[in-house]
Amino acid sequence: MVPNGSSGPACRQQAILTRRQIEGMIADGRNIVIVDGKVLKVDAWLEYHPGGDKSIRHVVGRDATDEVAGLADTSEPCRRASWLITTFCSFHSLETRQRMASFQIGRIERPWRNFLPPIQGGTFRSYSDEDEQPDQNNEGYDTDQDSISEDASVPGTPLFDAIEQPDFLRRPRRLGLRESSSVSSISSAESLDLKQTPKLSHMDVRTQEEIKLDLDKYPPLDHATQENIVRRYRQLDQLIHAEGLYQCRYTDYMVEVSRYALLFGLCLLFLHLGWYGTSGLFLGLFWHQLVFTAHDAGHTGITHNYVYDAIIGVVIADFLGGLSIGWWKRNHNVHHIVTNSPEHDPDIEHIPLLAISHRFFESLRSTFYDRVMTYDCVAKFSVRYQHLLYYPLLALGRFNLYVLSWEFLLRGLGPRKGAVWWHRWFEIAGHVFFWTWFGYGMLYRSMPDARSRLLFVMVSHMVTGPLHVQITLSHFAMSTADLGIHESFPQKMLRTTMDVDCPPWLDFIHGGLQFQAIHHLYPRIPRHNLRRTQKLVQGFCDELGIPYALYGFVDGNKRVVGRLADVARQAAILAQCQRVLAREGSSVGH
Repeated sequence: MVPNGSSGPACRQQAILTRRQIEGMIADGRNIVIVDGKVLKVDAWLEYHPGGDKSIRHVVGRDATDEVAGLADTSEPCRRASWLITTFCSFHSLETRQRMASFQIGRIERPWRNFLPPIQGGTFRSYSDEDEQPDQNNEGYDTDQDSISEDASVPGTPLFDAIEQPDFLRRPRRLGLRESSSVSSISSAESLDLKQTPKLSHMDVRTQEEIKLDLDKYPPLDHATQENIVRRYRQLDQLIHAEGLYQCRYTDYMVEVSRYALLFGLCLLFLHLGWYGTSGLFLGLFWHQLVFTAHDAGHTGITHNYVYDAIIGVVIADFLGGLSIGWWKRNHNVHHIVTNSPEHDPDIEHIPLLAISHRFFESLRSTFYDRVMTYDCVAKFSVRYQHLLYYPLLALGRFNLYVLSWEFLLRGLGPRKGAVWWHRWFEIAGHVFFWTWFGYGMLYRSMPDARSRLLFVMVSHMVTGPLHVQITLSHFAMSTADLGIHESFPQKMLRTTMDVDCPPWLDFIHGGLQFQAIHHLYPRIPRHNLRRTQKLVQGFCDELGIPYALYGFVDGNKRVVGRLADVARQAAILAQCQRVLAREGSSVGH
């Protein structure tokens, strides 16, 4: 409603909108996002968003203050723009933030009860004045644990299809785990009495076991608990700002650039000497190190200026590495919002080669790739041996990134309008440059025969394999369970991400990827400051009783391989059951 005697766009932006009204707008096809209590209608922004439209679609109907913003930047430009939604200062330029302010169509009175976004299977009712209820916006917030069953998953998730929820899912028992080594793993789940759900299949029971395990290990999902977590999370952000941990130390990048120059120089030296395998080794190490700075630039974490960091990212990723930073941004933004969700997170969707959850046996539909990830005969074979194929596949991972990069650029999957229209063409120019110096200059002109070229290519590309291990290590062993729409952003990030413990002198090898849990909480913190931030995050977790997953590199790899082996065993059990049913001529699905 608009205050009496008020009119005009500014007053309409301050109108109080009820949850039922917003539901009706979404039912009519509008993309409505709640940020810092403000209602934004972002339809016009979808095709312009540099990070792709799907990262926005995954927060439609939600209070996305933390997911979208990554918290506020307290730099001087953001303080001067305090009239705006300050949380957007973290990810967007001043011009973009001004445009976002124009999308505001009203505001809400908190607390807000999230909807399940349409892209994730949420359904919405059209609005009419007759069906408005006065308490639907703020009162009657469901603080019980059974709120996780309301709009909590896409159709087909067994837990939420059940007509009645078992008692252990409505009122989970808290184990009070606080250890830094705590992590979600079905292998540590106790045996459960599932007699209350006799109609569930083996895979459905497994899904419920994983959800119950997470409900037992992590704080309750009631509104008061989750709001307290968010409040403390934002207070921690203020402390991080006060400690100066958002400030980039450019001397660290001078060291990085010196390392890059040394590695590439050694590559050229041994290429000149005809030591092609050794030359390929140093080129692979060069690419391995470059990725870390490209990651920083992709998060606007170097200069904190979108244009400058975008140029840095394209030069590093496309011109020097032959990979698309635009593809990575589109993929990575979604990953940060729906981390470890089998249906939605592209970073764990590797069927038919790998599956980190039994849920991939259901031939899930990927909302990122807009296709069904069919669990076919190739997947059934590969998944059964995935714990043995894991390292060989990752050693060849760079070849797959070439394909994904060119698909992104040739199909024009990135924004074609607005201030970033030039990114696609700049990236294509970068790829032409890359294949000129690498393909023509090195492979064709500098090597005498096919055998030397093959050796050079395979060594240089396989040396980057450990990088793919580092990337997958932080998530593959963590929970893929869906706890519903009321789980807070910080709790979900800590539940689905692990950190890797290593001595400071090895930080240059990991490049900040060993602090992925912290990075997921605060994506804009420069990676050279993540180690100092770790102590603060550990204190935050200890205070709130949120398990902080921290493992050594070897132990982390053991957990990942153990998870893959566990899923492989489940695949073998499923295949055996299907064979038995086929022999018996049963028409009942397993």
